[in-house]
Amino acid sequence: MQAGHHHLELMPQARSTASPLEEVAAWLNRQSAPGSLGLHCNDRVLTLPDVRSIQERLSTADITLVRVEATTALGLVAAASLGLETALTTSRPTAEASPSEPPALTIHRGTLRSGDHLEVEGSLLVLGDVNPGARVSAGGDVRVWGRLRGVAHAGAGGNGAARIVALQLRPLQLRIAAAVARGPEDQPPPGFCEQAVLRGGAIAIEPAEPQWPTQLADLSG
Repeated sequence: MQAGHHHLELMPQARSTASPLEEVAAWLNRQSAPGSLGLHCNDRVLTLPDVRSIQERLSTADITLVRVEATTALGLVAAASLGLETALTTSRPTAEASPSEPPALTIHRGTLRSGDHLEVEGSLLVLGDVNPGARVSAGGDVRVWGRLRGVAHAGAGGNGAARIVALQLRPLQLRIAAAVARGPEDQPPPGFCEQAVLRGGAIAIEPAEPQWPTQLADLSG
């Protein structure tokens, strides 16, 4: 049988009644051609066990998972840690969204280098590294799909509920609202996001929770 490339889109979280693995298994029951698969997760967050279970189930049908797409960056962490190709896609804006409102999330594509300073009103997602000497500031969350080694300020307008999330959270300095701290010096755990949050008025580093904004505004085109 000739191999081909397949594409499967999972149901969004709000509409799904099955696990990601169950949806993949149901899809396999409808086709039998071997080949490769690109999986679009929508806003579903796949854990490492999820991805491995899907890979194992697909392998029984001679299908290889090669690419994972999602509308939330955290939904791609497990796939990226396993060496799979990943892509962040935009979700459709809701009907209630107003064009005059500031974006919930601004995306910057590319690495920020020493001397660069990026400041946004809402939350910020950097698809790249923030190198030493670079600074990022956001009124909401700061989220880095890469290594954060510069200076990051979340909740710049005084929002103490804001957080700083990165695949590798080793900044020179962290700021959340008015709180300031230096970044951790130990090696980050592989395959997991970390976040900086305010706990009792002090900045704490802990594993990141699977909550990323999905309303997108492209800053860099």
